[in-house]
Amino acid sequence: MNRTLEWTVRVELSEEGGTTKAEAVLDTGTARLTGQGIARLSPQDPDVPTIGDEVAASRAMHDVAGQLMSVADRAIGEAGAGRPDGPVPPPYAWSDATA
Repeated sequence: MNRTLEWTVRVELSEEGGTTKAEAVLDTGTARLTGQGIARLSPQDPDVPTIGDEVAASRAMHDVAGQLMSVADRAIGEAGAGRPDGPVPPPYAWSDATA
């Protein structure tokens, strides 16, 4: 099967009083997933707004990624291709170091 898709991710950021909030929205054309992320400026750190933007945005996108993985896991199970009963062997490829 050959196919090409385009999914869009939109990230909105706002900052007030040292707190940056992000909302990431993944639009697949048939579904939308929304994630949230927050970054807070530590009082002893210099105020570099770009860092807060990056941290909040990455947390929001990580939230969306987790939701998308949950959707995929459910679809795998519904297709009858779930994990077998018993212990799961360790991965043989790259592992998710952020899990």
